Amino acid sequence: MTWPGSTGGARPAMAGGSVMTADGVDPSWRRLSPRMLLVHPFQEIPRALPAIFGAFLAGSTSGHDWWGLASVGAVILAAVLRWFTTTYRITPDYVQVRRGLLRRRELSVPRDRVRTVDVTAHAIHRIVGLARVEVGTGRSDRTDEGVRLDGLSAAEAVRLREELLHRRPPPGGEQEPAVVAGTAEPDVEVELARLRPGWVRYGPLTLSGFVTVGVVAAFVSRAINEAHLDPTRYGPLRALAGHLEHAPVGLAVTEVVVTCVAVVAVASTFGYVLAFWGFRLTRHSAGTLHMTRGLITARATTIEERRLRGVEVSEPLLLRVAGGARCIAIATGLRVGRGAERGGSMLLPPAPRAEAERVAGQVLRDREPVIAPLTPHGPRARRRRYTRALAGAGLVVGALVLGWWLAGWPAWMWQAALILLPAAALLAYDRARSLGHALVNGRLVTRQGSLVRRRCALSAEGIIGWNLDRSFFQRLAGLSTLTATTAAGQQRYEVLDVDLHEALRLADEVTPGLLTPFLERAPA
Repeated sequence: MTWPGSTGGARPAMAGGSVMTADGVDPSWRRLSPRMLLVHPFQEIPRALPAIFGAFLAGSTSGHDWWGLASVGAVILAAVLRWFTTTYRITPDYVQVRRGLLRRRELSVPRDRVRTVDVTAHAIHRIVGLARVEVGTGRSDRTDEGVRLDGLSAAEAVRLREELLHRRPPPGGEQEPAVVAGTAEPDVEVELARLRPGWVRYGPLTLSGFVTVGVVAAFVSRAINEAHLDPTRYGPLRALAGHLEHAPVGLAVTEVVVTCVAVVAVASTFGYVLAFWGFRLTRHSAGTLHMTRGLITARATTIEERRLRGVEVSEPLLLRVAGGARCIAIATGLRVGRGAERGGSMLLPPAPRAEAERVAGQVLRDREPVIAPLTPHGPRARRRRYTRALAGAGLVVGALVLGWWLAGWPAWMWQAALILLPAAALLAYDRARSLGHALVNGRLVTRQGSLVRRRCALSAEGIIGWNLDRSFFQRLAGLSTLTATTAAGQQRYEVLDVDLHEALRLADEVTPGLLTPFLERAPA
């Protein structure tokens, strides 16, 4: 196999399959693109802004104004050293990265363990023609670092992704004959979904801007406190503070809430456009699903279909009210602990529910698990939903009534809390209506949730075990929670509050024989 930047010809062999030149240098270890020397400082300075700001304030108060510039120089130097201390190589068996100056580390991923390849290009990367490649190793938790190559040329990043996922050599280390002869069949691409401009209307309903606004507000608040400033003494903020101070309490609270909602909605819409503009989902004949998206930061994620274990149609409450939903992959090798968007499992951003169901059916190559009717969990499960919801609301109202009666709390507190009772009843009704399960064409389908309703279709082949849990109150009601364990996605998919006999029957039907040693059968 010949990679860009390597040379042909025989070389003296080393242990492990690497080669050495006559002067003892291993030419297979390569550096990232030198253009990363321009990118690293721009990446590190924003991350170090709190420390730089603190050094600037400390230097100003102590008469050492150069402290701020020194901290910026230290950050830039550390960023430049990262390029000099990072090398990588691709062998027929491994993807390896060495990094670090004082603490030298080597990360090595066997190529047969590669599950996903993400290609990301932030704005500064795109300006200089670079991309970042992240190789997923099959673990789905937050601690999985995998291998990250931050600084390949855009063309080389695409070639690396194609090599690792589409044209992987067999375990023997030799290339397939068709690849060697240059007669490999061309990769056929079929488009499954593409973002439509009208879907932007779902952006405000995601509330993703709430986190962004919160982070910005916290940073600004901290900067103002460190600088000992009073923003209400300047310009429009002074007039706004005066208006809120003299306005009735109800009006002031309403104005503040409406303003915050409007800001969050605008930020959420802006974030939706930044994250998903240009979204495209395609299927390749090489057996992969490929997703591209992003306006300023471009990201491409490739998932092997043989790692796909199912799909999830997710409907957060606000999105569901507007008739929208998302489609998420249940696959091994995706870091779901980071969320569907950051972890790379998002198959379709917030869009019309019918479109999410269509894409889920296309990905599964079978629409029945997505639209088939589900078996309800019966009156006992429904009664349990109402009991739990109304008991919690009643407890709050009762505590406020006792406080009014014994401690003289204002009566309006428990009177206003009475609205919790009908709200809890509506929540219980929606949660009970969401419960359901089915076995459709070899897939376990389960649905639950109200604030976020999730319908998951999990392949029976991907289920590696079952957990049967029964709390004290579930035992009184004759119910149980059946949990299918898998190596993909969230790793636990529940059939909540189902009849005990139905749970055992369902588990035995999905995986015949797995529960047989544990089942007690009545004598004939």
